[in-house]
Amino acid sequence: MSKASTAHGMIAVDKMGGKVLFLNPDTYVTEVTLDSFPRTVHELLVLPERGLAYVPIYGDGIHGKNPNPGRVIALIDLKSRKHIGDIDLHPYVSPHTLKLAPDGLIYVTCENSGVIAAIDPASNTMIDAIGFGSTNGHRLIISQDGQRLYTENEEDADISVIDLPNRKLLGKIKTPRALGGITISADGRTLIAVDDDQPNLFVIDTVKGEVTRTIALENVPKPAQIARFREDHKVLAVSSLAASTVTLFDGDLANQTTIPVGKGAMDMAFRGDDLFVGCQFDGTIHVIDVPSRKVRHSFACGTGVESLGFF
Repeated sequence: MSKASTAHGMIAVDKMGGKVLFLNPDTYVTEVTLDSFPRTVHELLVLPERGLAYVPIYGDGIHGKNPNPGRVIALIDLKSRKHIGDIDLHPYVSPHTLKLAPDGLIYVTCENSGVIAAIDPASNTMIDAIGFGSTNGHRLIISQDGQRLYTENEEDADISVIDLPNRKLLGKIKTPRALGGITISADGRTLIAVDDDQPNLFVIDTVKGEVTRTIALENVPKPAQIARFREDHKVLAVSSLAASTVTLFDGDLANQTTIPVGKGAMDMAFRGDDLFVGCQFDGTIHVIDVPSRKVRHSFACGTGVESLGFF
């Protein structure tokens, strides 16, 4: 049973409202609202074993136009449900996607600085930074064996390949067009990169270092953005901000179903047979029943949730 399926708490990053929300995971009622953050809260990493959530303060702009970038990651205590401090990334700025690696460290893209910051969660301090050769790297993914970290460098139309144990840029993988998101297979041999210009996915062989297949997203009229595997890697979800859809694939990418959701579908979180989707342009979270491939419920949440998770 996954950790999310037995969760007793739910947290959401209301990017459009500039808040962090705690919800009842059964009734979906918002119970606690944290605000007074610098602009703007983006993304989320939940570490239940440490009792903390990490929320980057990206800046007041958007990708590619962020003139006043943030430089901290807000620390949220899951038990007290309070903002208890920040991790200062100075001199690096515009932190965005962050992931926990098998080596026990947290890695976060610092977009405008062109580095991946390494954070030790034992002390909640930055201990290193890895250059990845781009200031367009918005999201990252890490292989389950901890050997490789990949960044999607959106307008560059390439992916940086990092030797994570040695914290070294190995090179880049070219893609046909600009990118919007990235994820990786359980065995680390396949990257899925989201085409930012057309409603497609690029399938990349990590050994060959090249795109081997392009998959068209069915019934998705506009490009997608975020790709996320379920914990068991038997389901892949791809959201489209522009089309307000989520496409579900079987783990082998052979079958797909596209499901309309709320406006501005962004990041997603699996919980058992459910997929929760933050829809940041209409202030809703849509809940998809994965087996039936249908929306079973939706509810109002904040002004516009980008990311959410369970603990």
